[in-house]
Amino acid sequence: MTTTLWIVILLLAALLVSATSTWTGSRVPRHRHRSRLRRVICLPLTIIVVLVLAACGRATSAKTVHRLAGSPEAVKARQEAELATRNTIAVWDSDTPLTLGLVVLEDVCVGGKAKEWFFHTGDDQYKIRCIMSVTAYFGADPQSMADTIDGILTAGDRTGPPIPFNHDFQYARTVVEYYRGKTGDPQGPGTGEPTGLFSAGTIEVSWDQIRGGQTSQLIEEPRPCPPHDPPERRCLNEPTSTSVSELRRTYGMVFRITLPVKEYFTLRK
Repeated sequence: MTTTLWIVILLLAALLVSATSTWTGSRVPRHRHRSRLRRVICLPLTIIVVLVLAACGRATSAKTVHRLAGSPEAVKARQEAELATRNTIAVWDSDTPLTLGLVVLEDVCVGGKAKEWFFHTGDDQYKIRCIMSVTAYFGADPQSMADTIDGILTAGDRTGPPIPFNHDFQYARTVVEYYRGKTGDPQGPGTGEPTGLFSAGTIEVSWDQIRGGQTSQLIEEPRPCPPHDPPERRCLNEPTSTSVSELRRTYGMVFRITLPVKEYFTLRK
């Protein structure tokens, strides 16, 4: 609003200067008068173009980011994105052999950058962009590893997209056979114990290795939350008193479910 007001004021000033110049030069020869008239017309248009480009090329201010992040449109999109992720986690908790223990949600809104003249990243194309990432940690019994993964595949057979792994996934079936002791390393001889199931663009499942003893690769603790400053930045650990190591002590091993990062609100310049 402030930028628009200044553009209008400067435009009016330019028109006033141009009109004055035209009036004072009204008695000059006709060909010179036409030349002056062209300058009168072009000057305000040039000023408009320059001012508009300058306004569009600015980085989004912190005040504007705060206002846009708290707008009704952003709030609605945020609530819908969070509800969708929580519903997905609830399906994993209710339909698989896993037991939910910890949910970590990070939600951040960032402002667009100033005009990128040389190295283009696309960050100058929007006023604000909001992104949400969610990771869930589950406990499981390491003595029932084959049945646990097979149970995940069975749940995927029933539910579809919330659990994007099912018995049609050959590698996943091989992992089950590996933990039943019926086949060698799923990724080939010498590759060792698997650490997860992955499918491009969907949920990723990772777990503690259980056959490597002291050298087993374990699920790490989530990184510490950055400063909580809603609506631009939120970070939730639910429950706050639970850690990955506590889940491991309670259940024996930990599974981590990483949902795809969701860009839920973008406002272009």
